[in-house]
Amino acid sequence: MRLPDMPLHDPFVVADPRTRAYHLYTSNDPSVSGVDGTGTMVYRSEDLRDWTRPVVVFLAAEQQELWATDGGWAPEVHEWGGRYYLFTTLHNQDRPIPVPPPNQWGVPFQIPAYMRGTITAVSDSLLGPFTVVDPARPTPPENLMTLDGTLHVDPSGQPWMVYAHEWLQTIDGTMEAIRLAPEDLTRTIGDPVLLFKASDASWITEQIPAGLPNQLPPYITDGPQLHRTPDGSLLMLWSTYEKNVVGQDGSVSGGYVQTYATSRSGGITGPWRQHRPLVRDDSGHGMLFHTFDGRLMMVLHRPFENARGKLYEMELSGHELRVLRRRADLDGGG
Repeated sequence: MRLPDMPLHDPFVVADPRTRAYHLYTSNDPSVSGVDGTGTMVYRSEDLRDWTRPVVVFLAAEQQELWATDGGWAPEVHEWGGRYYLFTTLHNQDRPIPVPPPNQWGVPFQIPAYMRGTITAVSDSLLGPFTVVDPARPTPPENLMTLDGTLHVDPSGQPWMVYAHEWLQTIDGTMEAIRLAPEDLTRTIGDPVLLFKASDASWITEQIPAGLPNQLPPYITDGPQLHRTPDGSLLMLWSTYEKNVVGQDGSVSGGYVQTYATSRSGGITGPWRQHRPLVRDDSGHGMLFHTFDGRLMMVLHRPFENARGKLYEMELSGHELRVLRRRADLDGGG
């Protein structure tokens, strides 16, 4: 398979040095995996151009007494302590959680909120099968509506889960972090730490016309991924919407964009400085990885609906990230 033929939302790449193969994780799509159900599948490639048909590595229905069965968004796989840990976001619409009352934020309808959060599952192989470590609850606090958890390890060796706190519960979506148990990532330690709010990126409101009905600032946080820069700063890719319109059902439309922020202190707690978008055109939820020949690459999806993977060669100059070129020779253009 090649990227134009591969359904691919929230892509995450593991470049495995043992097999010299790129593992590209995404939500399970039965039309290509041949397996029904909410879960995670993985494509593999040796050159980022030609890919195997996907293999399913996690299925929610196979987990005993799991709190949720829907979602399967934003899967990531990280090696820790000689094992592989899958983070993926699930939800359960039959388990409501607190939300702001109607009109408190100028929203003329009640926004539904229910249990949503990133689970942690473990395997001895990049190809699974992955087993949930706590089937009773998501990894972040279960009273929070969260998504897109990712792993960050600080200079002291302390692992953190960084996640987006949903605008559906907060209106102004946030990025937050919580410490994980270093021995096996299976439990959290202490309370969440606020990193920044979506509205801290002041450019997102530049093109919003005043006075539109049901018009809210696009205060939405999606898809965090952390990367250490050559000068010791900490960089976070994240996505949001600009020129945002909220419908009566709580749906969001507008321009999905890939942006980033930097912590010049090098610490997860910041302070975080927001940068202008790297890629627009309904693109986002990207992540950075290095190829086997040392190039820095970014993969993201576009468009948001019926998404496909797009690849970019990137450059870091100090703490500044920029696109060098789009790799249409790999991702098929379009």
